[in-house]
Amino acid sequence: MGSVGPRVRRPGPTKHSQYHAVANVLVTGGAGFIGSHLTEALLDRGDAVVVVDDESTGRYENLSAVHGHPRLTYIRGSIGDPPLVQRVMADVDQVYHLAAAVGVALIARQPIQTIERNIYPTQLLLDQVCQRVAQGESVKLFLASTSEVYGKNPKPLWDEDDDLVFGSTTRARWSYGASKAIDEFLALACWRQAHAPVVIGRFFNVVGPRQSGAYGMVLPRFVQAAVAGQPLVVHDDGLQVRCFAHVHDVVRTVLALMDEPTAVGRVFNIGSDQPISILELAQRVVHLAGSASRVEFQSYTDAYDRDFEDVRRRVPNLGRLRNTIDYRPAYDMDAIIRELVGR
Repeated sequence: MGSVGPRVRRPGPTKHSQYHAVANVLVTGGAGFIGSHLTEALLDRGDAVVVVDDESTGRYENLSAVHGHPRLTYIRGSIGDPPLVQRVMADVDQVYHLAAAVGVALIARQPIQTIERNIYPTQLLLDQVCQRVAQGESVKLFLASTSEVYGKNPKPLWDEDDDLVFGSTTRARWSYGASKAIDEFLALACWRQAHAPVVIGRFFNVVGPRQSGAYGMVLPRFVQAAVAGQPLVVHDDGLQVRCFAHVHDVVRTVLALMDEPTAVGRVFNIGSDQPISILELAQRVVHLAGSASRVEFQSYTDAYDRDFEDVRRRVPNLGRLRNTIDYRPAYDMDAIIRELVGR
């Protein structure tokens, strides 16, 4: 299911930071949007980092700022490859598992790939974590999950212990959330049965530099269109409500949770809790970009397929997160948009 490619950077000697105990860290999907920012943050604090990415949606160029870094090892390969997983897991202290299928558009087109990419690699990694813990070794895993696991729960504010409400199996839309829920079940089972320290974060619409609109992500699509003076395409009526968090705030949150002992064995909503409709988002992008672009509407059938279902409102309750770490996001919506449009 993939092989180790030619792009490899070997780490040199590691120096201990004054404030942080240096760790050997594995980041799966580390050439992706969030993964590349996380990799930079880990290197910046003094860790030695191994990145594994098959570049199916990530790009090696996302790590251009740290190419040749003495503490970075880059492996182009699949985290669904058992021998590779066994090798890279041999001596790491922390694992950040971000490799997964990405984006609504990809999910709609390739549901088989979505399910396989989400479940099998997670099982391989957790098996290795459990084996090492059983041998008395210390290794902690962060599992990147998603707000998609809530499905179409009708609550206006989603809590981590809320029921998961998925649609019919005939709607491929729900395969992503269901497969990520299986990931969570697996991770929590390893915590309960094997005492493997895991932390689960459910991401809510993470945005920022390097995010591609190629897989249906709405904000980069809007920004690209506004800057080019092209129409901003809003799906359905645009009254869907979402919350958008800057990737730098999200990365800081993930690192803080992994450093917090009371976060182990728990699930956390991660993102912003400031709602905005998609139509309002489009209008704000046009305004802040100083663009003359107009807003156009497109049905879900035309955008994806006739079986596609969406969620009208997706807003997290961040109470558990704020009670566990000092969560103070640095970016609001306007600051995010201004950065992306270059203003």
